[in-house]
Amino acid sequence: MRVVLAEDLFLLRDGLVRMLEAYDFEVVAAVDTGPALLEALLTERPDVAVVDVRLPPTFTDEGLQAALEARRRIPGLPVLVLSQYVEQLYAKELLADGTGAIGYLLKDRVFDPDEFVETVQRVAAGGTALDPQVIAMLVGSNERNKPLDRLTPREREVLGLMAEGRSNAAIAERMVITERAVKKHTANIFLKLDLPPSEEDHRRVLAVLAFLQVAP
Repeated sequence: MRVVLAEDLFLLRDGLVRMLEAYDFEVVAAVDTGPALLEALLTERPDVAVVDVRLPPTFTDEGLQAALEARRRIPGLPVLVLSQYVEQLYAKELLADGTGAIGYLLKDRVFDPDEFVETVQRVAAGGTALDPQVIAMLVGSNERNKPLDRLTPREREVLGLMAEGRSNAAIAERMVITERAVKKHTANIFLKLDLPPSEEDHRRVLAVLAFLQVAP
């Protein structure tokens, strides 16, 4: 799997490159500025981009803006954003096109190589992987008029864990219920959110976007 990586701190960038290569990813570009990131994404067209939000020259949102511009030119380009903080506006902007293949993690949670690699793979496959703090902030900012009134508290809990990118088995383990129960809750979520029949992975992404109320 081909990866473009953008991180301005050398030690962290080098560590991420080594980690990804140890899991048989091919890091086709590792850059440290916003303009270099955009050029690498458009030139290499990777399977997934792993991007720091704040990059030189201004250390504001160059990484995010480069990733968004690349997604405009390459629709559906998978992007996993790494950030030091939960930045609500950036997270909403990243999710706003409603296509999935998006992740947003806090850097201090990238401490388990296996989990991080699974997250990269999930995003590359078109799914979502959102930090629980990101989910909490987005949901908290949309308490009114959300299309979720018909969901039970249990179903909302399942959907929140789904937004983190957890599988049915992982959700079952977290909630201490059976995987069959999770599948039942998931089916009810799809039905109550009026999601038409399609591939389950696609419906999961649509359900997550509805949960965060960022779909167009």
